[in-house]
Amino acid sequence: MNDEPSPPLNKGRFPFQDVPGSKSVTARALFLAAAAQGTTVLHRPLVSDDSTGFAEGLTALGYRLEREPDRWAVEGRVRGPAVDEASVFCRDGATTARFLPVLAAAGHGVFHFDASAQMRRRPLGPLTRALRDLGVSLVHREREGHHPLTVHADGIRGGHITLDAGLSSQFLTALLLVGPLTEQGLTITVSDLVSAPYVDITMTMMECFGVRVHRDGDTFTVPAQPYLATDYTIEPDASTASYFLAAAALTGRRVTVPGLGSGSLQGDLRFAQVLSRMGAHVTLAEDHVTVAGADGGRLAGVTVNMRDISDTMPTLAAIAPFADGPVRIEDVYNTRIKECDRLEACAENLRALGVPVRVGRDWIEIHPSRPRPAHLACRGDHRIAMAFSITGLRAPGITLDDPGCVKKTFPGFHDTLNSLRAIWLP
Repeated sequence: MNDEPSPPLNKGRFPFQDVPGSKSVTARALFLAAAAQGTTVLHRPLVSDDSTGFAEGLTALGYRLEREPDRWAVEGRVRGPAVDEASVFCRDGATTARFLPVLAAAGHGVFHFDASAQMRRRPLGPLTRALRDLGVSLVHREREGHHPLTVHADGIRGGHITLDAGLSSQFLTALLLVGPLTEQGLTITVSDLVSAPYVDITMTMMECFGVRVHRDGDTFTVPAQPYLATDYTIEPDASTASYFLAAAALTGRRVTVPGLGSGSLQGDLRFAQVLSRMGAHVTLAEDHVTVAGADGGRLAGVTVNMRDISDTMPTLAAIAPFADGPVRIEDVYNTRIKECDRLEACAENLRALGVPVRVGRDWIEIHPSRPRPAHLACRGDHRIAMAFSITGLRAPGITLDDPGCVKKTFPGFHDTLNSLRAIWLP
């Protein structure tokens, strides 16, 4: 990526202010605030179905929250939930469904968790096995390794465990976050890890709340010491920004996302590097990122390993038909266990658009083709809906069967994209 301002190659400069706060950062900040001594104020948190579900889950567990549109205050507790029994419905939120049972385990009482049918399908097994290894009593009430789940909490003693985080880095993050609430501290040796940049986010944020994680290769050590409340500002969501950065590359226009720059916590900002490899001009400054598409929205074919930025895989798949050569995305098996099987969802929609596509266990290869009009299946997945909405900037006649599923992370997405379309493509 370039660090000099991009030349005025195209029309349509667009300083983009509307990317909402990071889902990943908001969820971690809520956990940390709940576990800290004192009252934490979160500025610019994501307000969406996921983050609202997380906040309501904390309230059900007895934590005190005050929510204003751009400012949430959380009164922390270092001993876990304030109640001895609660039921929490986690909606579709993976962070809610994985983080809150772990937080509850640090308290004392009986805590019931359930989730939507979509979230019930997603795995919990490696995480709940680790909790059992730490002496936590819990029961999967219907299907082992999945919600619904009941935690019979009596604190977490801590110690040394081995964890497989090859399906989701959230398993490791949840345990790192709860480490300071254990009696002895926690040492975790990871046998496999996907989406490693999300773990970097976790460790950096924990340090902002006063706890430093020591990492030695695949082993993470967390001391038993209290978090300290703080004021914390949530940066824009890099995964959400990927749609608008891709839109600029696809249309030959330019977009700037303020607040998301070289100091960002989020690995998904690396998606801009992928666009750079495809021919877009990318400027990464300390406090913003700018993408300017080549004239005519020209894109080069590319082969890219997206293991660490797999949430942006659908974004790349959705613009791949317009490249001048094949686009191959590799090492993304974990996208099969997200809100839907994203590899198959992308392949299905690309075929509906008449685009040649091949798909394997952990890869997808897309060949250039002009998409035809089609009604596409979102499978209830916000990222599929948002990604293929970007395809529609250059392919008329695309409709979605469930456009409203974007409420999970960006309720205003379609209005925002329509505003952008009106500026760029009058």
